[in-house]
Amino acid sequence: MARVAGVDLPKNKRIDVALRYLYGIGKETSEEVLAKLNNQIPAATRVKDLTESQVSLLNTILAKEYKVEGELRRELASNLQRLQEIGSYRGFRYRRNLPVRGQRTRTNARTRRGRRKTIGAGKAEAKPAAPKA
Repeated sequence: MARVAGVDLPKNKRIDVALRYLYGIGKETSEEVLAKLNNQIPAATRVKDLTESQVSLLNTILAKEYKVEGELRRELASNLQRLQEIGSYRGFRYRRNLPVRGQRTRTNARTRRGRRKTIGAGKAEAKPAAPKA
């Protein structure tokens, strides 16, 4: 298995698909990385067929020109932390785990808000019947 940016790539996948297993790399970026290597690694190459020099080439180009994995995760977390610390509206919505980008919450926010919580309307204990006089 080839280890790129701290992640073991699946060995039976093509390299253009396997690069997408890295956080922060999608289809376009994967193709862009392989194009920057000037066809030293063809896109149809399987990960198990890569040489050590090819793996090191991939590691160097990703380290120099792209933010992937831990570095990107840290940057995104610090951006959210900054929004929360300055007290912005977006930061407040992130802190409360509510939709951030203007979606409605009266209905249809279940993914962010979680399961419904019933409020005790029908859950009150039954009162004993008053004795007849």
